[in-house]
Amino acid sequence: MQIQSPVKTIINATVLDTTDFTLKPEKTLEIRDGLIAEIRQSIAADREVPGVLDVGGRIVMPGLIDAHVHVTAATAGLGEIAHSSPNYIAAKSKRIMEQMLARGFTTVRDVAGADYGLARAVEEGLFHGPRLIFGGKALSQTGGHGDMRGPGETKLDDHRCCPAIGVVCDGETAVRKAARDQLRTGAHHLKIMLSGGVASPTDRVDSIQFSDAEIRAAVEEAEACNRYVTGHAYTARAVNRGLRLGVRCIEHGNLIDDESVELFKEFGAFLVPTLVTYVHLKRDGAATGLPLESQRKVDTVLAAGLQSLERATKGGVKIAFGTDLLGEMHQYQSEEFEIRAQVQSSEQVLRSASTTAAELISAAGKLGVLAPGAHADLLVLNADPLADVSILARPDECIDLVLKAGVIEVDHASAR
Repeated sequence: MQIQSPVKTIINATVLDTTDFTLKPEKTLEIRDGLIAEIRQSIAADREVPGVLDVGGRIVMPGLIDAHVHVTAATAGLGEIAHSSPNYIAAKSKRIMEQMLARGFTTVRDVAGADYGLARAVEEGLFHGPRLIFGGKALSQTGGHGDMRGPGETKLDDHRCCPAIGVVCDGETAVRKAARDQLRTGAHHLKIMLSGGVASPTDRVDSIQFSDAEIRAAVEEAEACNRYVTGHAYTARAVNRGLRLGVRCIEHGNLIDDESVELFKEFGAFLVPTLVTYVHLKRDGAATGLPLESQRKVDTVLAAGLQSLERATKGGVKIAFGTDLLGEMHQYQSEEFEIRAQVQSSEQVLRSASTTAAELISAAGKLGVLAPGAHADLLVLNADPLADVSILARPDECIDLVLKAGVIEVDHASAR
């Protein structure tokens, strides 16, 4: 990954405008201090400006946003992470994030595992990766989706340096303390486990988790810090309960119903489906460390994912792009575009990975758009994703350059 000097001006660009999802040819983008300063019609004089990048009419679009990742998930066996060296997990996270950036994801939202240390390392340029929006450790009840102990285990390692993805807390007081502890580190959001899941060894996917009072406690603590709670949930029962209790975003939602759709709209909440992970958990889970108990759960949520995405899309729910991949399966991140294209238009998929995801992370106008004042996180493409968004499933072929804050971070075109 060869890093080049900052670009000051991009000329002869066809801009993919994510405010109305149209292509606007022959544009010049002026970049100052890592931000887009101006977008104007290209003129001959633009060639004389220092630091010019002439893209020859290729398409320039905002960098992609993945709103559901686990950059510390070095293996699909999440229980192993808690017993790993934090230094080893950090080294693996560096490689995972570098590869995400190479796929065109210039911002990612981590929803269990990443902390202020990784975010700071990227911000200070210690390694090159996407902007990292982190939530710290997810909150789980005993025996919940964030409790990775098997049925015969009793020891719980909850030391702050333990790289586990979750922290176990029972009762309203414990939930408040755990929430405050994550927020103390600068977490952008809190994640709470509202239902069972695939990766956890002892809960049922169709279970509901935490009491109403415990969920409200987390919501109150997040809102007190002008943050929000996102909830892991699969079934309509768990989703609808969380939305009524103030959870602002739902992860997965594979088994939502029509009532769920109305509640999403009533509360202005977001849905982050993660379809590609089930495809590869089914195919590759055993080989990449997914425990047998978890392998048996995959079928429960795999078939329903596309139907729920289609229901939510038709119902007008705010949908953000997410992938939720683990271990060696991170390499399939971009396949989510191809999967969603089965039930969504190219514009709808692109919106989920740009403006909607930016709104979710409170970065509307700063990320996911090409506009004055926005971060100069840009992709230079040799094909049109509005015509066929599934081209983004093959980033090495369709993405020529990846820029972050106006700096060329990845040059696929030269590597071909």
